[in-house]
Amino acid sequence: MVFSSLEFLGLFLPLFLLCYAVTPKVWRNVTLLVFSWLFYAWWSPAFLWILVGVTLIGWVTGLLLASSHHPVTRKVLLALAVVALAGLLAFFKYANLLVESLIQPLALASGLDVHWERLLLPIGISFIVLQAISYIVDVYRKTVSVERDFIGYAAYQAMFSQLIAGPIVRYSHVEKELHGRTFDIAHVAAGLRYFMVGLSMKVIIADTLAPVADAAFAQESPRFLDAWLGTVAYGMQLLFDFAGYSAMAIGIGQMLGFRFPQNFNAPYISRSIQEFWRRWHMTLGSWLRDYLYIPLGGSRVVAWRIYLNLLLIMAVSGLWHGADSLNFLLWGILHGIAMIVQRGWEYHGGPALPPLLSWVLTMLFVFCAWVLFRAPDLASAWSMYQGQLGLHGFGLTDQVALVLRPVHLLTLALATLIATWPAVWPAIRPAWYQHTPLLTGLRELLYLWPIAGLFVSVALLASRGTSPFLYFQF
Repeated sequence: MVFSSLEFLGLFLPLFLLCYAVTPKVWRNVTLLVFSWLFYAWWSPAFLWILVGVTLIGWVTGLLLASSHHPVTRKVLLALAVVALAGLLAFFKYANLLVESLIQPLALASGLDVHWERLLLPIGISFIVLQAISYIVDVYRKTVSVERDFIGYAAYQAMFSQLIAGPIVRYSHVEKELHGRTFDIAHVAAGLRYFMVGLSMKVIIADTLAPVADAAFAQESPRFLDAWLGTVAYGMQLLFDFAGYSAMAIGIGQMLGFRFPQNFNAPYISRSIQEFWRRWHMTLGSWLRDYLYIPLGGSRVVAWRIYLNLLLIMAVSGLWHGADSLNFLLWGILHGIAMIVQRGWEYHGGPALPPLLSWVLTMLFVFCAWVLFRAPDLASAWSMYQGQLGLHGFGLTDQVALVLRPVHLLTLALATLIATWPAVWPAIRPAWYQHTPLLTGLRELLYLWPIAGLFVSVALLASRGTSPFLYFQF
C-alpha cells in the first residue's frame, strides 16, 4: 500500500483519521502507533519485527545513556548501538552484492557449490535506521531529552506518514508535538492541501514520465534523442516522485499537528553542486553534515582533510542509496569530486561564472549523474553516455517512438516549468502584478487547484493502477 493508491486514499487514511479524531488526546499516540505498524506490516508482516527491533534498540539505548554518567560507559553504549543498527542496515542492503560479486566467483573458482537465496530489502529500512541513530546520538550529546515513554518513542520511530521514504525526521523536530500537539480542522485542511499537491506531483507528473524514462533506459544502444530524452525524463520523474512523497508525508504530519522539516527546495535552480545538496533531499544532507561531516572535522581542518571529508561523505551517500549496484557508489564519488572541484576553484580565487552558465553546468552534471542512478549496471550507464554523444545515431529508436506521446512532451514541459519557476518568475514578474485586482483574484482561485489535482490523480490511478515510489528501493 502506497500513498498514491486507491486503498490508501479510500480506506486507510479516512479510517485512520476517523479513529484518530475520536481517540482521547492522551491515547492518540497509541492510535498512531497501531496504524503505523499496520501500515508497515501491510507490505510484509515478517519485516515488522525489524521495525520493532530497531525501536527497542533506540529506546533502551536512550534510557541507558540517560541513566549513565560515566564517559567511557556512555561511549561504549553509543558505539554498540550504532554498530548494531549500521550492521543491520549493511546486512540487508549489501549482503546480496557482496555474495554475488565476491563470494560466489571465488566459490566457483575453487569448485565449491554455493547457493544463495537473495535477501529481500525491508522497505524503508534506511530511513528507519537513520532516525534511530540520530535519536541515540542526540541523547548522547544531551541535545534532546530522553523519551521514557515507550509508546511515545515507538510512535515517533514508526510514524507511517514518513516512515518509508522520508523526510528524515529527528526526534528534536517532533519532541514537543509528541505529547502536546493540536488536532483540529485548520490543521487537517492545511495538511490535506499539502497532501493533494504531493499526490498530483507523483501521479500526474512522475508517473506520466515513467514510461518514457523506462523505454529509453531499456535500449541496448540508445540514440542521441533517446538518451537525452530519457535522462531528462528520469531526472524530472525522480524529482516529482520523491518530492511528491515528501509533500504527502509533510501533509499527513500537518493533519496530525506535527511540523516535519522541508525536504526539497527547488533543487533544479541550483547554480553549484553545493547549492544543489542544500536543496535536494535536505534532511539527508543535514543528517550527513551533523552526524558525519562535522564529527570528522568538517571545514575546520586543513584543506586536504576537507576534500577527503567531502569525498567520504558523498561516497557514504552513494552507498546509502545503493543496494544492488556499484553505480550508486560511483554516483556519490562523482558528486564528491564535483564538490571538491567547486571548493578548490573558490579557494584558489577562480573567477565567478555568469549565473546562467553556472546553472547550465550544474544541471548538466546533475542530470548526467542521474544516469548512474537509474541504469541497472555500469555497462548500461556507459551505453547511455555513448548515446548522449551520438555514437549510436541521432534519432529516436522505434521502441521509444512507440511509447512517446504528445502528453509526455507536455508533461515534461510542465515539469520543467514548475521545477524552475522559483527562478523564472522573479525575472518576468511585472512590477504591477501585486496591485492588479484581476490577477489577485486569479491567484486566490489557484488555491483550489490541488482539489482538481486530486480528482485527476484518482482518475489516473483508476485507469492505470498504482506504481511504487522510486525511493522505496532505498
